[in-house]
Amino acid sequence: MPVDVVTEIEIDRPRAEVAAFAADPANASVWYENIESVEWETEPPAAVGSRLAFVARFLGRRLAYTYEVRELVPGDRLVMRTADGPFPMETTYAWSDTPSGGTRMLLRNRGEPSGFSRFAAPALAAAMRRANEKDLRRLKLLLERGAP
Repeated sequence: MPVDVVTEIEIDRPRAEVAAFAADPANASVWYENIESVEWETEPPAAVGSRLAFVARFLGRRLAYTYEVRELVPGDRLVMRTADGPFPMETTYAWSDTPSGGTRMLLRNRGEPSGFSRFAAPALAAAMRRANEKDLRRLKLLLERGAP
């Protein structure tokens, strides 16, 4: 069973500012509760083909995986896929303007669990949704309070 979790939030900051902060790997551990570290495997800045090694903690387990940037349209869209790791995953960020001058941010995680993980897919999707909603609320709070 595939996992496909989409969460969205409105942030009262300009799209360019939200996208620049959220797409910068140096900020990932600031607004994602479960991400412990991010290290470049290729030279920055981010571009299609860039590789980033993430270490996270999710559902009590330590996860190490590498994302590869597959699509990057600054201020509009970022798509990354795991190049390795325990659960093949694609993460998409998309940003659009709100009528009030703020930003609507979409965060989508989708993948195809294998092995034992495929039996836990519904529970995994629910946990991912809760974590994503919490992380987006944290991002909103940081940016609306004036984080750099």
